[in-house]
Amino acid sequence: MTTSTRGAVKTPAVLVLEDGRIFRGRAYGAVGATFGEAVFSTGMTGYQETLTDPSYHRQVVVMTAPHVGNTGVNDEDMESKKIWVSGYVVRDPARVPSNWRSTRSLDEELAAQGVVGISGIDTRALTRHLRERGAMRVGIFSGDAIQDDAALLARVQEAPEMTGADLSAEVATTEAYVVPAVGEKRFTVAAVDLGIKGMTPHRMAERGIEVHVLPATATVEDVYAVEPDGVFFSNGPGDPSTADHPVSVMRGVLERGTPLFGICFGNQILGRALGFGTFKLKYGHRGINQPVQDRTTGKVEVTAHNHGFAV
Repeated sequence: MTTSTRGAVKTPAVLVLEDGRIFRGRAYGAVGATFGEAVFSTGMTGYQETLTDPSYHRQVVVMTAPHVGNTGVNDEDMESKKIWVSGYVVRDPARVPSNWRSTRSLDEELAAQGVVGISGIDTRALTRHLRERGAMRVGIFSGDAIQDDAALLARVQEAPEMTGADLSAEVATTEAYVVPAVGEKRFTVAAVDLGIKGMTPHRMAERGIEVHVLPATATVEDVYAVEPDGVFFSNGPGDPSTADHPVSVMRGVLERGTPLFGICFGNQILGRALGFGTFKLKYGHRGINQPVQDRTTGKVEVTAHNHGFAV
């Protein structure tokens, strides 16, 4: 990804899909060029959660909601220390954000972190295309990065695919840290960070759990050094078929019979540890408004999803 300073509203931008479809709009955020896997997110709001979720590493996120940026950006809703998406696609960005917690605009935040985006395109048409053809490689180009269409398409087709990508170590913490229990400590959990969202250990801590967050490279010995009552495997980016080390750690936990749980990538690691395979979904499930029914109770809850692979 190459970037320069924040683009003016009228700076032209081009989105090029690997199958040759092209959308033309305006720069949003940083100006330059970026590449990734084109995926769409169905969240109506909560875009800060999406942008800072490490699971979106190397993905260009298309927002299906037409208006994005209305509530600006604050420092409380970040799921990690930076924006992880490699590109951002919106139809109608807010001209003036309005929210009592807002400290800056989304456009300013994207530009400050060097995230190349595009606005003013038909995101509904783009989403329908991805629903029919599946998630695929994409490039966004703006300003001086724009060349003739054939040259841009060639650059997109040279970009790495998500299938076979081993990315969890690129987003995980490099040093172990502890999130202390709030109030009386009830349990200790070892959380293997494969791309964990900041709110996950925070929510555990609210329930009296002391959470030891460990790097993706942690060994079985590292896990048991914290004397855990349970072991958690987090969400994360990339292809679970490449995650041989986390799978071996998971098998070590299973052999010892310690209670374990995980979400998204962690659940796929569990599938592999039990001997199942994983496969790439056509376009995945992404958004913070995904309804899921608990079939034991019939209760439907609205959940956050971001996964492009399944067991």
